[in-house]
Amino acid sequence: MTVRLAVFDCDGTLVDGQAAVCEAMEAAFAHADLAAPARHDIRRIVGLSLPQAIRQLAPDCSDEQCAAAVNAYKSSFFETRQSGRLHEPLYDGIAELIERLAAGGWELGVATGKSDRGLHGCLTTHGIIGHFATLQTADRHPSKPHPAMLEAALAEVGAEPGDAAMIGDTSFDMEMARAAGVRAIGVGWGYHTPDELHAAGAEAVVSSAAELRELLG
Repeated sequence: MTVRLAVFDCDGTLVDGQAAVCEAMEAAFAHADLAAPARHDIRRIVGLSLPQAIRQLAPDCSDEQCAAAVNAYKSSFFETRQSGRLHEPLYDGIAELIERLAAGGWELGVATGKSDRGLHGCLTTHGIIGHFATLQTADRHPSKPHPAMLEAALAEVGAEPGDAAMIGDTSFDMEMARAAGVRAIGVGWGYHTPDELHAAGAEAVVSSAAELRELLG
């Protein structure tokens, strides 16, 4: 029996969390006594694991500053969530898409630079966590575009690479998909441009959840 697997990125694909990410990153850099990066640059690194993202934003930071920024980011994000101020809305049509795919026999997964705690909190808030059979985060894997998260997702649900798709909004997602041998599908509402997604190996870039559902079939 063929197992069809659709793996989604989270930030920039399922939810719009850019404001929360930018605010937490600014707080982290201030705590580590680093100059705050431009918000445009912060949005560009969404999807990478936190240590790699901070290294990319501040390549000259010391190991101590990097570690301090990582911890401060996690604390800031957690405090924002606990206070009820965290705003990570689902993109239009995503809830219906997830329900339709699950009802249509797809196994669903997430591969994200978020932590386990952050991902579970996000999906639980939106009431969709029960639809996902496999959740892969930066807590347990190398950063994208390393294929480890997708390889683990495939193994967990028993799917072959040729029967799986990675859906994401960044070149990191597309490169990870290609490295794992799965379909690379970009979404045009996230943090990297369609041209960048195509250049990174996307077979298609969709402009709506409805278009994505039609493409997956």
